[in-house]
Amino acid sequence: MKIGILGGGQLGRMLIQSALKYDDEFYTLDPASDAPCHNISYFTQGNFNDYETVLNFGKDKDVVTIEIEHVNADALAELEKQGIRVVPNANIIKTIQQKILQKEFYKAHNIPSPEFQVVWNSDEKIIMPLPFVQKMNTGGYDGKGVQVIKTEDDFQNLWKEASVIENMVDIDKELSVIVARNEKGETNTFPVTEMVADPKLNLLDFNVCPVLLTEDVQEQIDAITEKFLNAVNSPGLFAIELFLDKEGKIWVNETAPRLHNSGHQTQEGNTNSQFEQMYRVVKNLPLADTDAITYSGMLNLVGAEGYSGKVVYEGMEDVLKLPETYVHLYGKTETKPGRKMGHINVLADCREELMEKLVKVKGMIRVISE
Repeated sequence: MKIGILGGGQLGRMLIQSALKYDDEFYTLDPASDAPCHNISYFTQGNFNDYETVLNFGKDKDVVTIEIEHVNADALAELEKQGIRVVPNANIIKTIQQKILQKEFYKAHNIPSPEFQVVWNSDEKIIMPLPFVQKMNTGGYDGKGVQVIKTEDDFQNLWKEASVIENMVDIDKELSVIVARNEKGETNTFPVTEMVADPKLNLLDFNVCPVLLTEDVQEQIDAITEKFLNAVNSPGLFAIELFLDKEGKIWVNETAPRLHNSGHQTQEGNTNSQFEQMYRVVKNLPLADTDAITYSGMLNLVGAEGYSGKVVYEGMEDVLKLPETYVHLYGKTETKPGRKMGHINVLADCREELMEKLVKVKGMIRVISE
């Protein structure tokens, strides 16, 4: 089968790596000539936001999927009309890639998400009380396109672009749940992951799985995933990012219609990874089981401040000596501050041991340049 992927980044690379044990041809489209997928797929350099480029890329494929949501959804809709399978479908990609449509989707389907106001331009009066979160309607990812407005003085920093103004949640934990559905309507859910963020970069620092949750909280999450999958009505793998507030209520922060950073620890920590699951969704195969084998966690390898150029992983040899520690590099030759260059997964027998290991590994390795 010819499988086309819009985006040639690390998520596509790991999907292909996982699926090499099967018999398929993988084609990728990315604007960067040295994208992580360029040397492990039939690679096309091109703009996945351009209508004609996406149309031409997809027209001879059996199925087209994505590893980044900021693609030309109108071209994907046209491919669907031409009989090409698109996973997830063009409609849900278009809904999720725009924060305004995404928030309205949650509201329409009674999926709990923080109160919001839509602001189309800088002249509109903001009625949301301080502090609040501003999210750009399009283009945001990895913490970009999101800012907190805390005081009246911060109003001068407001972006002028169309945005969602969102009520602040008093967060106890940031959680993620990855759900999958195939065309036959079968669904499966990975165990909930806790995400620990780096406050400076606004990037994910650690994943920790499984998470000890009360029965009530788990039931809230189960209800949300069921509502979401019913509302989406599309095959796909979706990462639903959640807030648990200090009163025990779950809120949906946002959703990614693709593989996600919060699922990387599934590579060694679960009976099957998110990448295996995504492959099965794309092929409309029976879904894989997703049970946690043990406690697992992940830390991102991110370019250190003050270093740009050819990448060097300082301390890598010492990390490779550690048991139950698994390195995944993304094939990016150039580092820069804050750039995701890889990740490391760690296994342990309990949460305390896992956190100790993650902190230890984080202190052992730095992503610098020559």
